[in-house]
Amino acid sequence: MAVKIRLARHGKKGYAFYHIVAADSRAPRDGKFIEKLGTYNPNTNPATIDLKFDRALNWLLKGAQPTDTCRAILSYKGVMYMKHLLGGVAKGAFTEAEAEARFNKWMEEKQSKIDAKANKLSSDANAAKKAQLAAETKIKEERAAAIAEKKVAEAAAAAEATAEEATEEATEEATEA
Repeated sequence: MAVKIRLARHGKKGYAFYHIVAADSRAPRDGKFIEKLGTYNPNTNPATIDLKFDRALNWLLKGAQPTDTCRAILSYKGVMYMKHLLGGVAKGAFTEAEAEARFNKWMEEKQSKIDAKANKLSSDANAAKKAQLAAETKIKEERAAAIAEKKVAEAAAAAEATAEEATEEATEEATEA
């Protein structure tokens, strides 16, 4: 039986959510599987991946073949790198302690990159909010200035009209007298 590590699609139309599963290669995509290894949600930024690291590594060591997308996910989470390091230990290239140290160093670097991306996304969102607020404030000030000009024009027209009425009354009184 050929075992594949692949994605099983869940979620609604246009909003996919995936389970990472170990399944017989002959089984349908969303059908029977051997073991659920985790979940993958591409709708968030960065994508959310929950993975049972040791079980995924165990299946890889047993010979399960990941699909292209699952290979990328496993590589992102470090499972493929750990398999590579364990291969080096089996060949005697280095010790298991050294492999563990290399893996921990790699994970720290990876986590710092992920944190940097998350910080950049949040700072970009804050900058966009500030820019939108500045644009709204500018529009609000322009509208207030237009309303003020309109009120000044109305006040001037009203003052002119009262001045005309006063001059008309003065001319009427002058003609009566």
